[in-house]
Amino acid sequence: MKVILIKDVKGSGKAGDIINAADGYARNYLIAKGFALEATPKNLNDLAGRKASEQHKIDVEIADNKSIVSVIEDKEVVIKAKAGQGGKLFGAVTASAVSDAIKEQYKVDIDKKKINLKSEIKAYGDFEAAVKLTHGVGCNIKIKVIEE
Repeated sequence: MKVILIKDVKGSGKAGDIINAADGYARNYLIAKGFALEATPKNLNDLAGRKASEQHKIDVEIADNKSIVSVIEDKEVVIKAKAGQGGKLFGAVTASAVSDAIKEQYKVDIDKKKINLKSEIKAYGDFEAAVKLTHGVGCNIKIKVIEE
């Protein structure tokens, strides 16, 4: 019997897969426990629509990420910070501060978790950070820390 898996089933397949299962296993376990649906034309059509919808969401997200990258790629983000006598900053410049500066300077909202600082920023100068968005889209940005 052909069934469409709704949930991942160890040893059988992942959610969204269409598998051939023994009639008893399909009726008494997979369908009865809510792990699968019978592969009727209506259910197959619904599955195709769901997969197309998911793919469209991914395509839109990739396009959004690419537009963000086109705005900030290889740009310099200027951050003002206070420091003590030796030029050492009070605290450190964090990914959150970089995210806020990008939002302020380029009007692009990037989550602080997507910004990877290559080293701790505890002094004035030029630094680099990698911005890694979803689906393999990312870029590098330059960070310039200046005196406030």
